[in-house]
Amino acid sequence: MPSLLLVVFLVELAAHLVNTLGASAVNNLLWSIYTSLPTQTSKQAAETKKVQKEYLAVRKELNATSSQDQFAKWAKLRRQHDKLLEQLEKMKSSSEATKANFDRIVGVLRWLGTSGVKMLLPFWYAKQPMFWLPRGWFPYYIEWVLSFPRAPVGSISIASWQLACTGVVMLVSDTIIAVLALIQQARLEKMKEPAGKEAAGIKKKEAPMAASAGADEGKKEL
Repeated sequence: MPSLLLVVFLVELAAHLVNTLGASAVNNLLWSIYTSLPTQTSKQAAETKKVQKEYLAVRKELNATSSQDQFAKWAKLRRQHDKLLEQLEKMKSSSEATKANFDRIVGVLRWLGTSGVKMLLPFWYAKQPMFWLPRGWFPYYIEWVLSFPRAPVGSISIASWQLACTGVVMLVSDTIIAVLALIQQARLEKMKEPAGKEAAGIKKKEAPMAASAGADEGKKEL
C-alpha cells in the first residue's frame, strides 16, 4: 500500500491538474478515450460518422444537380437527403444525451476523487502524524501549529502536509509555465531576427542604388 504522504501529494497534484486543465477539457479527453473502447457507445459514434459521411456526399451531389434539367434525379436525391438528415439528427440527439449523462457521472467521480478525498483524508487521519519533527528544534507554538488540528504535538499533521503539498505543486507549476513562456518568447525572437536581417540587407542594397541615381541626376543637370 502506498505511503499516506505520497497519497496526499498525488491527490493534491490531481486536483491541481484538473483545476488547471478545466473540467470540460478533462471530460472531453475521457469521452474520447471512452468512445475509442469497444463499447456500444463507440459503435453508435461510428454509425453516426458513417451516416454523416453519406449525408454530406448526398448533399454535395444534390447541390450539383439541377432541379429543372434533372428533376427526377434531383427529387430522388432530395428524398435521400431528408431521410439521412432526419436519421442524423436522431443519432446526434441520442449521442448528446449519452454525452451529457457521461459528463454527469465523470463530474461526480472527479469530485469524489479530488475534492471529496481532500476533505475525507484530514477527517479520517486527523490524529495520525505524518512524520515527527526533531525534538527541541522548534518552539512549542510552532509545533502546535504544525500539528493542528488533532495530531500529537511535535509532529506534522495531515492538514499541514496538505498545505505543504499544495504550495509545492503550485510553485513547480508556476515555474514550468514561466520556463515555457521564456522558451516561446526566445523562439519568437529568433524568428524575428532573420526578417530583421533581410530588411536591413534590402535597405543596404537600396542605399547605393539611391546614391547612384542621385549622382546620375546631378550629371544630367550639369
